[in-house]
Amino acid sequence: MVAQKLLIVTALAETGAAVMLLVSPPLVVALLLGASLDAPAALVVARVAGAALLSLGCACWLARNDAVPALVAAMLLYNGVSVAVLAYAAAGARLVGVLTWPAVALHAALAVWCIACLLSGRRV
Repeated sequence: MVAQKLLIVTALAETGAAVMLLVSPPLVVALLLGASLDAPAALVVARVAGAALLSLGCACWLARNDAVPALVAAMLLYNGVSVAVLAYAAAGARLVGVLTWPAVALHAALAVWCIACLLSGRRV
């Protein structure tokens, strides 16, 4: 039941971010990193990232009733790397938007939730 809620929350969050990236990559990048997308190639890469997030959201939604441990582990990897990349962008590269630290906090919380589900000892 806990993993089911995790997968539902993840599906909704990632699908929302995906749609925004597909529709308006410059807005998402401005809010997330306080930067602009100047090169046409950057828009393409951002939209491909949106497609990837959409696939993650879809996978989480479709697996919400099964709570597959492999999917929860994959989402742990995704959330952990997202925390590292976004924290580096903010602290190291000085790319900070209004949503940078909230995004770091959200991904960190989801990573902890994934760990809790995987350590629960029963089928997640």
